[in-house]
Amino acid sequence: MTRDPRYDILFDPLKIGPVTTRNRFYQVPHCTGMGHLRPRTLAAMRGVKAQGGWGVICTEYNSIHPSSDDLPGVSASLWDDSDIRAHSAMTDMVHEHGSLAGAELWVSGARSANLYTREVPMDVTSMPNAVGHPFQTRAMDKTDIRNLRRWHRKAALRARDAGFDIVYVYATHGYLLANFLDPRANTRSDEYGGSLENRVRLVRELIEETKDAVGDRCGVAVRFKADETIGADGAPEYGERHEMFEMLAELPDLWDINIADYSLEMGVSRFTQEGSLEPYMSWVKSRTTKPVVTVGRYTSPDAMVGLIKRGVADLIGAARPSIADPYLPKKVEEGRLEDIRECIGCNICYSGDSTGTPIRCTQNPTMGEEWRKGWHPEKAPAQGSDGQVLIVGAGPAGLEAARALGARGYNVMLSEATRELGGRVTREASLPGMSAYIRVRDYRVGQLDKMPHVEVFRESRLTAQDVFDVGADHVGIATGATWRRDRFDGKAYVSVAAEGVPVLTPDDIMDGTLPDGPTVVFDGDNYYMASVIAERIRQTGVHVTYVTEEDSVSAWAGMTSERWRIRSRLIELGIEIVTAHSLSTFDGAAATLACSYSGKTQEIAATNAVLVTQRQQNDTLYREILDRVEGDATRLHFTLRRIGDCDAPAIVAAAVYAGHRFAMETDAEIDIDVPLKHDRVDVGALPPSKLGVATPAYLETLQLYYEEEIAGEAYFLALAARVDTPEAAAHLRLLAEVERHCAAIVAPLLAKHGLTPRPTPLLVDEGRADADKGPQTYKEMIAYMRMTFPAYIDDFERLESLAPAEDLAVLKRMTEHEVVAIEFLEREASGAANSAEPLSRFLSTPVGTLGAA
Repeated sequence: MTRDPRYDILFDPLKIGPVTTRNRFYQVPHCTGMGHLRPRTLAAMRGVKAQGGWGVICTEYNSIHPSSDDLPGVSASLWDDSDIRAHSAMTDMVHEHGSLAGAELWVSGARSANLYTREVPMDVTSMPNAVGHPFQTRAMDKTDIRNLRRWHRKAALRARDAGFDIVYVYATHGYLLANFLDPRANTRSDEYGGSLENRVRLVRELIEETKDAVGDRCGVAVRFKADETIGADGAPEYGERHEMFEMLAELPDLWDINIADYSLEMGVSRFTQEGSLEPYMSWVKSRTTKPVVTVGRYTSPDAMVGLIKRGVADLIGAARPSIADPYLPKKVEEGRLEDIRECIGCNICYSGDSTGTPIRCTQNPTMGEEWRKGWHPEKAPAQGSDGQVLIVGAGPAGLEAARALGARGYNVMLSEATRELGGRVTREASLPGMSAYIRVRDYRVGQLDKMPHVEVFRESRLTAQDVFDVGADHVGIATGATWRRDRFDGKAYVSVAAEGVPVLTPDDIMDGTLPDGPTVVFDGDNYYMASVIAERIRQTGVHVTYVTEEDSVSAWAGMTSERWRIRSRLIELGIEIVTAHSLSTFDGAAATLACSYSGKTQEIAATNAVLVTQRQQNDTLYREILDRVEGDATRLHFTLRRIGDCDAPAIVAAAVYAGHRFAMETDAEIDIDVPLKHDRVDVGALPPSKLGVATPAYLETLQLYYEEEIAGEAYFLALAARVDTPEAAAHLRLLAEVERHCAAIVAPLLAKHGLTPRPTPLLVDEGRADADKGPQTYKEMIAYMRMTFPAYIDDFERLESLAPAEDLAVLKRMTEHEVVAIEFLEREASGAANSAEPLSRFLSTPVGTLGAA
């Protein structure tokens, strides 16, 4: 098939600074739960997206320094050169398929307590941790800000060296840079606070410094929110955002725009529809000539085309749609729209970040398994035999098992007891706000319709004898689970109803049995179901009380970033909420609730109780089959396995995963002792520098840097001779003395390793020649050094990374001499009276006391 010409605009190249993306499909930065902990898993996942046609593929948030540590949330990192090697694995895979790779540089601020690194968190002012940890930040002073700027520049250089094509300045989502911009959070009285110009200063400096550091090779992007504060959905409250944006509009090469309300930006489909950011974006393109990207959980290519043609954005930003279908762009390009695996907006992908575990997806069970299991969303291994497979049950697990087995080439029979395919997702999709879940069914049914070797039998309830009579070689039982009418008390399942008093479950509600009087809905599941059931009952006008043992409504839904909106919806509907209480008893007239902490009870009037607790596996057929062989599965003439909820009830994503796993493991040799690869550091593979070995690269660099110190002394003395004020000359001579002092510190290392530098007169001549070619006025000299010196710190730190451990104490002093020089330059540029103090401080340490370790 060929591409529909309507979608040609989606495949137009676009220039982003010095680089060009091949199309308009842009995977924005998104969390993965992989980051710096699982680099091979991460690289393989991003590489598959490049195969699938995404023009730009970005990382998650990259910590630039240990003072931004989000564990247990897993960020990527650009702390040192080992991160360059880790990221290169990803960028190589992305580039192999013609895509660009982007790195989002992240500075945390009050949102992180640095629980792993134990570095003191910093922010624009001293403020409490934004996510509830009992920590506060310290207010950044000017030294902290200078350090931050240096760390950011170094991280940008590492990103460039790792092969990234786009480097971000991340100024939104409530992190440190966003707080500098915020008129309420930023209460500083120095040049970084107060006026709009001052509050924008740090972001401006980082954009300019990032452009200076990597702008010749990398596009520089800025992530920025379009509105100031959270208001009603679709009703932006801009504040100073227009003016702020205009001050920066032409500085970066790309604008990545989001909004203040993350629960809307990352909203679940129950509350948020496709294109939810468009009302906030109307003004952005009119204020800049630079390309703009934004998100909106777009899965429809028609909506994507409209976004570009209406001038809302130039690129289609996506996180979740690229997770659900890494091949979405290629399917549009090839005219295979019916094959797109559309995101259902359940946010199970987000839960990976919340739990610190690798990302997963309800629609795409291969997500996160590309490296450790070798799974691919579009390519399946050939069948392992000519065997026939019987799948009993056409819910999410059974449908996925049949689809994936069919893709492998197996002859498959799929038997479903009812008329409707889809099992639980078909039923749940009928509940308020849950219609997008039907995509789980529809995608798989659509794929099965294309497979003549997969037969679907509806209204075909099988007995154990039927299974034996079919004569299949492999049998998967995917008969699902049923909601229980009791609850689990931590040890056992207990009844809550008096004898003869009926209670309802979600299955009853989905079957159309709705209560007609005051109802208590007890949530022992703690995800979305109880709140949806409560909403469905409330739609009939019945008074509803929602009860949970947890301290919060839908406690686990915090993992999917929807808990706040769930509670808001219940309040809006007038549903009474009781937290931290269990449903103890129900007699048909009243429900007795027991406090989770004190045990104290209370009664509420209720003529109906709906228990949303746990589920019972529907595994009778599985057990009846085993009973035929006295429980010994090896006596069967076919393999037998339970799949999905029939095996262990869980979320829909787990059922789909179980179906896919069954398909991939059919006729495969699986070592159950080592079922997957482990992505972690092999501590036995240490570099030579860690073993105390001075490598040739280290020795060559050490000698070169020593020689540069000798030449540097001559350079500064030559500059001192030509400036027109005694004070300027004194400062330059002090810099020369710092160079000489540094050379004296390092000289013992050259002797230790038997290195012989070039003759001093030759080095002096080189230094004087460099002075002749450089700026000629003191002001120009200071400006030039401020621009170039920060990069030297990266060079010295790379030398440290090559060094044997016993040399590090000396080399850190070598790095320090550059740090104090930069501190002097910043003070001098600001007109500080004591600008030379850092240089004097460095010189005050005698050479003989250094490097003694």
